[in-house]
Amino acid sequence: MKPMRWVLLGLIVMVAFGMSVAGNDYIGAAKCKMCHKVQFTSWEASGHAKGFDRLTGDETSNPDCLKCHATNASADLPGTQCEACHGAGSAYKKMTVMKDHDASIAAGLLIPTVDTCKGCHTGAPHDQKTIDFAAEIGGVHEHKAK
Repeated sequence: MKPMRWVLLGLIVMVAFGMSVAGNDYIGAAKCKMCHKVQFTSWEASGHAKGFDRLTGDETSNPDCLKCHATNASADLPGTQCEACHGAGSAYKKMTVMKDHDASIAAGLLIPTVDTCKGCHTGAPHDQKTIDFAAEIGGVHEHKAK
């Protein structure tokens, strides 16, 4: 069966059983670390992990700040954790799902694109360096800390 058919079949099964990709819960980077140690270590040393730490005072509870400086706009998930770019992981975290790329996507795994980055790295309200998104996304997606 072609990969796209598997994705469609997965979505049909999820709808039939009342499961919702949009209803996935956020599990936090510590859970991702269990299988993705190298990526976690790289993320932990990156600016994404430290984004919440840059907030001060009222910024730590300001939804406009949290949407980029915390995962799921929640101070309970500080920093731009894995799921900020890859989607809430409760449905795709199991090894049996993660081993199958199409099943992972059907369960809610997002593959970040340049548009994902631009969601936060737009310049406003902060002065930011000029980013060559097309060149940078490979390094971020490979989780190479700079």
